Amino acid sequence: AGLVVGLRGAPCPSPPCLVRSQIQKLCDRVASSTLLDDRRDAVRALKSLSKKYRLEVGTQAMEHLIHVLQTDRSDSEIIGYALDTLYNVISNDLEEEEQEENLPKQIDDLGSQFTEIFIKQQENVTLLLSLVEEFDFHVRWPGVKLLTSLLKQQGPQVQQIILVSPMGVSRLMDLLADSREVIRNDGVLLLQQLTKSNAAIQKIVAFENAFERLLDIITEEGNSDGGIVVEDCLLLLQNLLKNNNSNQNFFKEGSYIQRMKPWFEVGDDNCGWSAQKVTNLHLMLQLVRVLVSPTNPPGATSSCQKAMFLCGLLQQLCTILMATGVPADILTETINTVSEVIRGCQMNQDYFASVNAPSNPPRPAIVVLLMSMVNERQPFVLRCAVLYCFQCFLYKNQKGQGEIVSTLLPSTIDATGNSVSAGQLLCGGLFSTDSLSNWCAAVALAHALQENASLKEQLLRVQLATSIGNPPVSLLQQCTNILSQGSKVQTRVGLLMLLCTWLSNCSIAVTHFLHNTANIPFLTGQIAENLGEEEQLVQGLCALLLGISIYYNDNSLENYRKEKLKQLIEKRIGRENFIEKLGFISKHELYSRAAQKPQPSFSSPDHMMFDHEFTKLVKELEGVISKAIYKSSEEDKKEEEVKKTLEQHDNIVTHYKKVIREQDQELEELKQRVNTLTSQNEQLQATVTQQVSQIQQHKDQYNLLKVQLGKDTQHHNSHADTFQVNGFQTEEVSRLKEELEEWKTKHELLQGQLREREAVPEQLTSPQLEMGTAEQSSQTSKSGGLEHNDELQKELEMLRSQIQLQAAEISKLQMENQKLQVMNAAADPVLGDGATANSLELEGRLQQEIKDLKSEVKALSEEKEVLKQHLDSSSSTVAILQDEKSKLQQEVAESKKEQDDLLVLLADQDQKLLALKTKLKDLGFPVEDEDDIESGDQGDEDEDGDEEEQD
Repeated sequence: AGLVVGLRGAPCPSPPCLVRSQIQKLCDRVASSTLLDDRRDAVRALKSLSKKYRLEVGTQAMEHLIHVLQTDRSDSEIIGYALDTLYNVISNDLEEEEQEENLPKQIDDLGSQFTEIFIKQQENVTLLLSLVEEFDFHVRWPGVKLLTSLLKQQGPQVQQIILVSPMGVSRLMDLLADSREVIRNDGVLLLQQLTKSNAAIQKIVAFENAFERLLDIITEEGNSDGGIVVEDCLLLLQNLLKNNNSNQNFFKEGSYIQRMKPWFEVGDDNCGWSAQKVTNLHLMLQLVRVLVSPTNPPGATSSCQKAMFLCGLLQQLCTILMATGVPADILTETINTVSEVIRGCQMNQDYFASVNAPSNPPRPAIVVLLMSMVNERQPFVLRCAVLYCFQCFLYKNQKGQGEIVSTLLPSTIDATGNSVSAGQLLCGGLFSTDSLSNWCAAVALAHALQENASLKEQLLRVQLATSIGNPPVSLLQQCTNILSQGSKVQTRVGLLMLLCTWLSNCSIAVTHFLHNTANIPFLTGQIAENLGEEEQLVQGLCALLLGISIYYNDNSLENYRKEKLKQLIEKRIGRENFIEKLGFISKHELYSRAAQKPQPSFSSPDHMMFDHEFTKLVKELEGVISKAIYKSSEEDKKEEEVKKTLEQHDNIVTHYKKVIREQDQELEELKQRVNTLTSQNEQLQATVTQQVSQIQQHKDQYNLLKVQLGKDTQHHNSHADTFQVNGFQTEEVSRLKEELEEWKTKHELLQGQLREREAVPEQLTSPQLEMGTAEQSSQTSKSGGLEHNDELQKELEMLRSQIQLQAAEISKLQMENQKLQVMNAAADPVLGDGATANSLELEGRLQQEIKDLKSEVKALSEEKEVLKQHLDSSSSTVAILQDEKSKLQQEVAESKKEQDDLLVLLADQDQKLLALKTKLKDLGFPVEDEDDIESGDQGDEDEDGDEEEQD
């Protein structure tokens, strides 16, 4: 305990032997003490000694400390001390105040050696992973630091152990969710070490939702304005995404690119950026470049480029590009980032061409960047970045190439001189006194001609005014003039690369080049001389240009045919010497550097010699030129024939490509038509299905109507062997005809009855009602007329109701007939072609019968109208009869009075008659009996009554 207290102060340096003995005693206490407090104090003392005496503590106490971790898990304090002690022993990150100059250099190897001892038993790493899961701060934090140190010392070995441990990586991912920022931040550092150069762990970490958590941390910390924690998160994101196509695709598919846009939101005042903000923004730009790097698969790069445009990230980067007050290194990195975001993506390239700088008047961003590139006062790295941006803008962008070349052509040059074009800036840089501007302008112009034969021919039209009073010269001639004037090596290399790119695969440009008689002697003279190492590169490029003049020569100039140029090489240079000089290019160290990646990265302006795209051209042409030099004239002829054949073949291929393209368009149109017809067919099928269902409904309704009419039995008995045609049966039509006949018969009967009833008023007004008859017969006929009038009224009412029922039945029958017609029309399209001739004939008969039925129904409707008119006339007749009835009633009242008088007279007359009869009998005259007379009169009255009832 006294030793511990002394060590906590400022102990005097102890001799090595004394220190070893003290450490040994502390180790014994850790190993043998039964009290936990004693062991805890001993481990605390070892922790104090471990920083200064790493070797001694590590060699003697490591085994005991590991044992403590295994056995004393219940006490978090002793576990924390043990972990801290192991961290001090293994870690090489000593405190600044402890770093002394007299420390041995071998101290850097101690951490690696102790780490190797610790991980020799894989159970130790597994134990450490379980301790990191503990929530106790005094256990979890030192455990995270110790594991981070192990990964720093022996990264691959520790990564492999963690990878095979059950849920090893997942347990470490929980550190990012810890609410204690210290542990969370150290967890980010741990994952940085864990994910270095291990694609398997990178994938596991990514699929454990690392992107979401890290982006949340960056947002919480303030994006680019955040502190070092943002920097650590960005470094971890780079580890996860760089050269890992799976994670890049996961990042894009998870819509995490959209969350990067707020990182690049800058204000109007960009002065006074902190160093940490510059660092953060630099890492953010690098992270964007990781997603669109030219070394990524083209498909993945293209999808990320489109996503960056659609979410507005490219627009935000262009805003930084044109902003004022942005630090130079951030501006340079932003230019490089924009370059790779637009490289090979037509949509992004078109947008970049439309970006204008906030100047008065506004200028295109490309022009502003080119002004910086040809300005020798601008930083070298910035000029390289602008050149890379221009190259990426023209990469696979024939539209952009044409726009750049068009600014050089005479018809499009602005005569007023108010604005500077890209072509003018390139020409100005190409012929300036600054060799770096010459090289950059030559390379930029070469990219405008890359793989575009038509633009190479158009560029031959460019004329330059060299001085006042002298005629203009072509751009091609001016380039060869400067080349022959013996300028700097960098300038000549740039011009030679431009000429080689210009003349390759363009026979017309080769002819223009050979038309100047000074060019070939200059090239042969440069190649034939024995110059120093600096000039060897120029000699190799001259040999390449001469070889291009031979290989792409169409023999249109008699003095510079292929065979003559080969003879010239054989005489003045020698074939072997020519091939050797040609090989200087690919053997040069700067050529190998430029061939590695598209971005021009040079340590100094003197090393700026080769362009990446030009190295591809050299690799393509070096072999074919070497073969062309050794070919004889016969082989050249054969080659010409082969070329012609190939050209014809290419023409045929082009023709077929055009045909295929047209067929593809037609196919697309046909596909669209098929889709349209398919949709129409589906609609028609749905309509047919609906109609079929409606027909079925009509059938059901019709069957229900048959049941209601009670005709099913008769229908089945009379037509048991009929067959179905057009959705209904022929016996149904027959039954319908029978019903029509019955109704017609009833109608005729009703008409007869109506005619009889119409004759009644005439009978009532006939002479039978005259008052000149006998009084008894008059009374009888009048009373009978009144009774008959009442009966006639009732019969008229019955007749009216019967006519109404008949009209309802006729209308119902018409509706049924119409339904049958609709069913017949709807069922026609459903029938197939398999109907037999009998069915067709029967169908015709049925249609004819239906027409007849229609005409009959029409006639019945007309008769119905006539009946209605008769009914109206009979109603008026009834009204007349009612008037006459009232008159008759008055007459009957008067006649009653007369009858009373007559009865008195008749009684007197009867008495007189009886008396007269008796007298006649007494006198002997024959007299008839009264009974006989009364019976005769009664018979007459009965006959009259019967006639009246019949009427």
